[in-house]
Parts: sequence; C-alpha cells; structure tokens
Amino acid sequence: MRYVILPQALRAVVPALVGQYIALFKDTSLVALIGLLDLMGMARAVLANPQNVGLEREVYLFLALVYLLVSGSFSYLGRLLERGLGLGVR
Repeated sequence: MRYVILPQALRAVVPALVGQYIALFKDTSLVALIGLLDLMGMARAVLANPQNVGLEREVYLFLALVYLLVSGSFSYLGRLLERGLGLGVR
C-alpha cells in the first residue's frame, strides 16, 4: 500500500493542496495563521491617515508584492515537495 497506492494518491493530491493553500492565503484574512495581520485592513488604516493622501498606488503595489512573494514561495515549496517525493516522474 505504501509503495503503490500512496505515491499515486500523493501525485493526484499535492498540486491541488498547494493551490488551495495559495487561494486560502489570497482570498481570506486568515493570514494571521502565519503571523501577519490582515494586510488589506492594514493598507486601509495606512490610507486613512491624512498624511498619506495620494499614496494609494504605492500602498497597493506594496500589498501586491507581498501577496506575490508569499504565493510564489508557497508555489515554489510545493514544486520542491513534488520533486522530492518523485511526483510527476514515471
């Protein structure tokens, strides 16, 4: 079972799980699980300060870069996991 069924199950499930983790990070404010506050809430708080009038583009660009960095890291780690488990290799 460990040598036949488990590798086949992992080959089918690991890419979907990585995609789900990325979607969970991007679509919800459950980012607190990895130690960050809700990023959109923080961006709104920064933009609510009168000193930051006109900085919307910079704040949202920074936010996009953070999301890209974390999502890219999750994707890269998923690919490393797949490669380490020998998934996709026949």
